[in-house]
This record gives sequence, C-alpha cells and structure tokens, in this order.
Amino acid sequence: MNGFKTLMLLAAMTALFMGAGYSFGGVGGAMIALVFAAGMNLFTFWNADKIVLRMHNAREVDAGSCPEFVGLVRELATRAELPMPRVYVIDSPHPNAFATGRDPAHAAVAATTGLLAILNRDEIAGVMAHELGHVRNRDTLIMTMTATIAGAISMLANFGMFFGHSQDNRPNMLATLAAVIVAPFAAMIVQMAISRHREYGADRAGAEISGKPLALASALSKLASGAARVPNPVLAQNPAAAQLYIVPAFSGGGGDSLFSTHPGTENRIAALHAIANEMGLRPGLTPPSPQLSAVPVSRKRASALDPLGRR
Repeated sequence: MNGFKTLMLLAAMTALFMGAGYSFGGVGGAMIALVFAAGMNLFTFWNADKIVLRMHNAREVDAGSCPEFVGLVRELATRAELPMPRVYVIDSPHPNAFATGRDPAHAAVAATTGLLAILNRDEIAGVMAHELGHVRNRDTLIMTMTATIAGAISMLANFGMFFGHSQDNRPNMLATLAAVIVAPFAAMIVQMAISRHREYGADRAGAEISGKPLALASALSKLASGAARVPNPVLAQNPAAAQLYIVPAFSGGGGDSLFSTHPGTENRIAALHAIANEMGLRPGLTPPSPQLSAVPVSRKRASALDPLGRR
C-alpha cells in the first residue's frame, strides 16, 4: 500500500513540476519540466541517502568508533527484524535525528551530537526505534524524495519569477504568481501531509520496537524544546528538509495545524501515553537509564564542541 501511495505522490509532485514549467514556458516548458522531473526522480531514487547525509555533513560511525550507540541501533534493528542500517553522527548542537535510504537494505540512521548529549539511553533507544519504524514502514524513500522535489519546485518557481516573460518582454504575471504563491505552497502542502501522517505511524512502530513508549514521549518533549532553541543551519539552505526530522526544527503549537511540518508534539506524547496504557505500562515504574558514553567528535568540529557535543 505504501508503494502505491509513493507512486501517486511522485506523480502529483511531477504534475506540480510540469504545471510550474508550463506557466513559465508553455507546452515546451512543461515538457522540459517533465524530462527534468523524470531524471530527478530516478537520480534521487538511487542517491536519496547520499543527498541527505551529505547535506548534513554526517559522518559514519561503527562499533570501533562509537560502540554504545552502534550497539544500541544493532539491538533495535534485530528486534525490528531489519537489516543493520548504516549509522551516522552529525556534529551539531541542534538536537534531532532522521532516517534515510531507498529501502531497508540500503537504510541509514543519523543523530546529532546535540541529541546524544541531552537524552539518556532509553530515550535514545526510543528515538532510534522511531527512525527504524520509518525504515520498516518504507517511509524513508518518499520523505527524502519529497524534500528534494519540493526544493526543486521552489527553485523552479524562483527561476521563473526572474526569467518568465511574455513575448513582448513584459513580466509573465502567471509565472510571477506561481513563483510567489502557487508552486512553493503546493510543495509545502504535499510534504506537510506526508510528515504528519507518517510521524504518528513511526511513533507507534518505535514504541513497539523499543518497548518503551514513555521514554520516546520523554525524548520528544526534550527534543522539541531543544530544537526550538538551537538553530539548524541546514534549514537555512533547504527548508524542505524540515519534514525529515523526528521533531520540527522550530517551535509551534500543540495542534496538528495545516501549516505545521509535524504533528503537534503534545498530541504525539498523548498518543504515546495511550500506547503505554495499551501495553500495560505506567509512568515511573522504571528508573531512568544513564547517558551513553561520549560520542567522539570529528576533528573539524572539536574546537567548537565539548566531548558530549555541547557548545
């Protein structure tokens, strides 16, 4: 079912791309946009993980360089009956995490040093189980491709605003309207619809994989607060990346509003407490687990971060 939804969504994104192309260059512009969209879809399908990881300057870690974190992910992947994903750490004080890859056999999970610094072991397990939930639900491909295509639509719209002119060299009002409102708004609506629906599914999967929905709820509360305070430089260059993360990279209300990239954190926490009740769990029955050992920081950022990734 997810495969069919993915095809339908990519078809819709391609149609949006063609519509933007038509508004700038007529039939010829639409055909150029179609060819470009097809090539971009194919390229992104094979390179989705590389695009996102390079965007974040993520570095791969293994059992030798980061034994506790990698061991935790391995344990969770085994419980989820998934192949072991590649594990990455991002040297950034912004606390967040994401998963990427075209399928479970080519998946990768990443967490920032800021996240690893503020969460205990159970909370980190909940977060990484959530990301493995995205992998198991096969969300990672469409989330990454949507972020890429949404960014491309906005880029095409901006291009058309500067170069979309009529035959008498006057500005093309349709192209200008598409550049300012239609294309970016359409791309935003599509990626937001994906995020809100699939985050709830990954929260439930994460609770099932880790067996600790209350730890995931606690992690979401800490991450939402921390992410609202600490800037994310990646979003300044590519706002469409916002829907990749486990929590929004900026503060918002508690409701699932149309203009939020994620479900309201309060709503997600309430849903996790309901899942905990289904599992017969109650708050306070399990003592908090300790922090993971310090994650090594790359030499490039060592002067800016302490051993736990804090400024």
